[in-house]
Amino acid sequence: MRIEMPIRAAKVIRRLEDAGFEAYIVGGCVRDSLLKREPGDWDITTSASPQEIKELFHYTIDTGIEHGTVTVMIDHEPFEVTTYRVDGKYEDHRRPNEVHFTKSLEEDLLRRDFTINAMAYNDRRGLIDLYNGREDLENGIIRCVGDASTRFDEDALRILRALRFQAQLGFEIEEETCKAIRHQARFLKDISAERIQVELEKLLTSEHPEVIVNAYELGVTGVILPEFDLMMETPQNNPHHKYNVGIHTVEAMKAIEAEHILRWTMLLHDAGKPKARVQGPDKDHFRMHPVIGEEIARTVLKRLKFDNQTVRQVTKLVQWHDRRFGSPQEVSKKTVRRWVSELTPQLFSKLMKIQKADISAQSDYNREEKEKILAETNELFLEILEAGDALSVKDLKITGKDLMEMGIPQGKEIGEFLNWLLDQVLLHPDFNTKENLIKMIREKRNEK
Repeated sequence: MRIEMPIRAAKVIRRLEDAGFEAYIVGGCVRDSLLKREPGDWDITTSASPQEIKELFHYTIDTGIEHGTVTVMIDHEPFEVTTYRVDGKYEDHRRPNEVHFTKSLEEDLLRRDFTINAMAYNDRRGLIDLYNGREDLENGIIRCVGDASTRFDEDALRILRALRFQAQLGFEIEEETCKAIRHQARFLKDISAERIQVELEKLLTSEHPEVIVNAYELGVTGVILPEFDLMMETPQNNPHHKYNVGIHTVEAMKAIEAEHILRWTMLLHDAGKPKARVQGPDKDHFRMHPVIGEEIARTVLKRLKFDNQTVRQVTKLVQWHDRRFGSPQEVSKKTVRRWVSELTPQLFSKLMKIQKADISAQSDYNREEKEKILAETNELFLEILEAGDALSVKDLKITGKDLMEMGIPQGKEIGEFLNWLLDQVLLHPDFNTKENLIKMIREKRNEK
C-alpha cells in the first residue's frame, strides 16, 4: 500500500534517510490517511537525535527539544520531527519524569496510546503496524497499545482521548479499554483544566456528541463534569418532555450544528433543571431554571478555563434559551426588535437555532404551535435585519457629538439621552432620522 504524503513531508524523510537515519510519518496522519480523511498535521518520527535533526536542516525551532521534538521548517511549512523515545516513570498521571531516546521504532510505537495511532509509514518500507492498528481501524475499534491500565496510569488524559476518538470516528471502545477507563477515571482529577477543555471541545463538536453518555456511564463526567451527571439523574415528568434532562440535552446537541458556542449552549441550557425541579401532584415544574442554569454554565466554563467571550455568549444564551412568545397571536415585531437589541443580532440568530434544537428534543405536546411561534419570530427577525432598523445606540442617526453641539454637557447625561432615543426608535423605527431625533431631544429637555 502507498500513502500520498505532502511533498515537503517526503522531503524531510528523504533528507533524514540520506543521512543514514530512519524516518517515518507517524500517528494521526497515518490513521487519517488510511481512513481517507485529510490529516491536520504530518508528524515525523526518526532515529536521529534532536541535535542531529538540527544539523541536517537549515531552519528549525526547539518546540519540545527536552522531549525530542524539533519543528523543521520546509518552505515556510512546519513539520514536527521527534526522536524515537521511551518514556521514563510516570508519577502524576500526566507526564513522564524523564524520557530516554532510543534507536528502536518498536519501542517508540509501544509508548503510544491506541493501536490506531501507533502506525508508521514511509515510501521505502511501507506501513509499519506492529499492534494491529489497521485491523482495529477496519473494525471500528479503539484499543490501547499493550495494557490499557498502564496506558491510562501514564497519562489519564488518554481516557478522554479514547472517548473523543469514539465521537469523532464513530468507533467503539473495546471491553478491556472500557474496564480500565471505569477503574481509572478518578485520575482525571490530576489533569489540567486546559487539557480537559480541548478534549471535551473536540468531543462535543464531533459528529457524535452523544458519546458524552458513554462518558457518564464510564464514570468520566462524574470527575470532570458532575453537572451532567445530575442532568442524567433528573427526570422530567412533564407533558412537554419525553426524556430525562440529560438525554434531552444530548438529543438537542445532536439536532444543532457542530459549532463551538451552539454545542456548549445546548450542553448547558438545562443545567439549572436539577436544582429548579419541583414535583407537583400532576407534573414537575422547573421555574427559574434558565437563571439558575446561567450561573451553573458560568461556573463550568470558568472551571474549564474558557475565554471570556465564550463565557459571555454561552451564559447569555442559556439565560435566554426559554424566552419565547406564549402563542402565535402574541408574536410582535416590537418585542422581537427589543430582544434583538438586548442580545445583538449575532446572538439572536444563534438563539433561534438553539430554540429549534430544544423543541426538536421535546415531546410532541404542542410542538406544532411551538414551531409556528419560532418560525414567525425568526421571520420577523429577518425582516428587521432587512429593513436595517436601529438596534443599538451606534445605529442612531445622531451621535453624542451632535448632542453636545445642542448644549448637553459631555458625560452621563449624553448616554442617558442616547439610550432614551434608542428606546423610542425600537418602538418606532421610522423615528430614526436626525431631524426627528433632534426634535425629540429638544422636547424632552423642555419637559424638564
